[in-house]
Amino acid sequence: MKNAGCNRRAAEGAEENAEKMDTKNLQKLDRQYLWHPFTHMRQWIADDPLVITDAEGVYLIDSNGNRYLDGVSSLWCNVHGHRVPEIDEAVRDQLDRVAHTTMLGLASEPAILLGQRLIHIAPKGLAKVFYSDAGATATEIAIKLAVQYWHNLGRGQKNRIVGLADAYHGDTVGAMSVGRMPPFHQSYFPMLFPVYFAPSPNVYRGIEMEFCLGELRGILKKSGDTIAAVCIEPIVQGAGGMIVHPAGFLGAIRKLCDEHEILLIADEVAVGFGRTGKMFACEHENVSPDLMAVGKGISGGYLPLAATLATQKIFDAFLGEPWEGKTFFHGHTYTGNPLACAAAMASLDLFEKNDLIASVAKKSVALAEMLEELRLLTHVGDIRQRGFMVGIELVADRKSKKPFDPRLRQAAAVCGRIRRHGVILRPLGDVIVINPPLAMGLDDLRKIVGAVKIELEKVGESS
Repeated sequence: MKNAGCNRRAAEGAEENAEKMDTKNLQKLDRQYLWHPFTHMRQWIADDPLVITDAEGVYLIDSNGNRYLDGVSSLWCNVHGHRVPEIDEAVRDQLDRVAHTTMLGLASEPAILLGQRLIHIAPKGLAKVFYSDAGATATEIAIKLAVQYWHNLGRGQKNRIVGLADAYHGDTVGAMSVGRMPPFHQSYFPMLFPVYFAPSPNVYRGIEMEFCLGELRGILKKSGDTIAAVCIEPIVQGAGGMIVHPAGFLGAIRKLCDEHEILLIADEVAVGFGRTGKMFACEHENVSPDLMAVGKGISGGYLPLAATLATQKIFDAFLGEPWEGKTFFHGHTYTGNPLACAAAMASLDLFEKNDLIASVAKKSVALAEMLEELRLLTHVGDIRQRGFMVGIELVADRKSKKPFDPRLRQAAAVCGRIRRHGVILRPLGDVIVINPPLAMGLDDLRKIVGAVKIELEKVGESS
């Protein structure tokens, strides 16, 4: 009788859920049960959330059938658009074989084949792939590998990391420690481990590259014997406000690391897989890192997947007998998930088939020309772009660069109004981010920039 009661309640629950698929009920259930990431929940609960139920190409479709250009690539990860037949088919084919199997003590065909392809396209010198399931974990793994590398070599005092100001590497403890952004992480500062920080160049803020390199050089000269690695976001610091580094900065950091016998970790999670106009951002300056974290676009934006790539030298330092303590004891349940790896291989096929890197490089020039129309608007303080990564900084006064009162949340308000034009964007503080799928065409890019312009012209009216 107990089972019968459970079955009856389950059937009633299924019938009730079937009746709640309309927009109002979905919004009600969301407010009642869900906690959204990076979201001011008081404001969220007070509003009617946009519920996405479908997608097609570069469009997202809500529960009322309205279509929106995915102007942030579903958080910077979508590459070829949604419902891409080739990736859909690859995932379905893999699903007919095996959806998941552990890599702890077993090998996996999709993970093996993807690993081979990743090394073939990665910067020269990277030789091994360690899978995980999110960008933060990929960076966390890189940090741990760097520290244990020196430990395994008998130089355990080299256990400190150097990060850059305004960096963001994720929200796990190690990633927060190296990329501690006060708006996101201040509550957790007491639990983070010590890190040396060097300033990052920011032309808009008047922070010059040579000053930053000088400060970094001073840290390495003074404390190099205790430093395992320097961890950076190459070329563009994403969550810090789309801060584009000047030419030569990345190469200079690589040189300083070599001079002081320190590893270089490149966090390519946001900038990798074509986002800056090269397959990997390090390629802009022909830099080969010792460790490289990738995620987001690796699976084309389909499934959770990330990886940490390492040189053969680093890998070799972990070889030894079990009792020597050199093994890297780290792993994730869904490490190298076959479905995600299958999606990733199909995505790489599309990169080649569509010559996507060359296409992004070409479209980026056209996008830059579109953005020029916004530079003289009253409340645009700066526009920063590299490839398909754009940050539009809003200010109360363009000439003095005086910022808006943060309580006004101007960028968030603008992004909210932009949805009326059929475009979805997200802010970073008072920076409007445009980060579209790499496959997006010029007409759709023009529509996004046009919507931003219309709404920015109204900012003065409401401020």
